[in-house]
Amino acid sequence: MNDVRIGHGYDVHALAEGLRLVIGGVEIEHTKGCVAHSDGDVAIHAICDALLGALALGDIGKLFPDTSMEFKGIDSKILLRRVCDVVAEHGYKISNVDCTIAMQRPKLRPHIDTMRATLAAVMGLDVERVSVKATTTEYLGFEGREEGVSVHSVALLYK
Repeated sequence: MNDVRIGHGYDVHALAEGLRLVIGGVEIEHTKGCVAHSDGDVAIHAICDALLGALALGDIGKLFPDTSMEFKGIDSKILLRRVCDVVAEHGYKISNVDCTIAMQRPKLRPHIDTMRATLAAVMGLDVERVSVKATTTEYLGFEGREEGVSVHSVALLYK
């Protein structure tokens, strides 16, 4: 019988004027970007947490602490690749990844296909195994007030 594991990841970043907005490995034109130690890619951070969670290895902050200058401004795609290496070192493969981005603006639909392709390439997966969805919160909560962005992600691993 195959060993199958599922992990859930959740990440939040505040938004601030004049910063780069990078989500799902894609830079998006916007007046606000994520406040973070790294590039602030909230989607990749949630995916990393889902992958690490499936292996009961903690979260992204344990592996890549925000107190380390090594990770200051780092491209989160590098972190995701390293997490995928950890998955492989533990003898697992990624079956699929799914994430939902909650953000009022900008509209993310025009960027979803590029996000999926980018994430799939980093993880070494077929694009059909990577799902990215976006939703607004109908102006409710911190996402709706455009104070921040949140992402939920799940990942299925198998041996």
